[in-house]
Amino acid sequence: MAMRSIQQAGRRPVLDDLDKSIIKCLQQDGRRPYAQIGRQLKVPEATVRQRAERLISRGIVQVVGITDPLAMGFQQPALIGLKVEAGKLEKIAEQIASLDEVTYVVITAGRFDLFCEVVCEDNEHLLRVLTDRLASIDGIRSTETLVELRFVKESYQWGTR
Repeated sequence: MAMRSIQQAGRRPVLDDLDKSIIKCLQQDGRRPYAQIGRQLKVPEATVRQRAERLISRGIVQVVGITDPLAMGFQQPALIGLKVEAGKLEKIAEQIASLDEVTYVVITAGRFDLFCEVVCEDNEHLLRVLTDRLASIDGIRSTETLVELRFVKESYQWGTR
């Protein structure tokens, strides 16, 4: 299972130009052979392999197969904004993140304390997530559910800095 967590601000990993070039190649096609990346970047395959494995082991890069939830039979994705009790934010975020239906959780500033995305089979499944799974987490004050009707864009190619 692929999971990603954002590092604390100010703790950016040190990446050189070669690391960044390898990342860009993997963002374009995560299945691309290291030998091909090496030829493009004019470095040995072994160097690309070593760098890529280091990036993966440090959690900077993940190479995963991303599926379309609708094609996989999950017909009801939704975004859920949550307001939570003061002092319980991180604990509640961890509990929400542990739910199978949850694809991501973010702590936010603004109207909601947290946002999560759930991917459910249908409306009945979404209802169970809201009334059973989330309702059982102590400290959630309120939720607002936004049903996703159509994916317009989902990208993992934001490049490097």
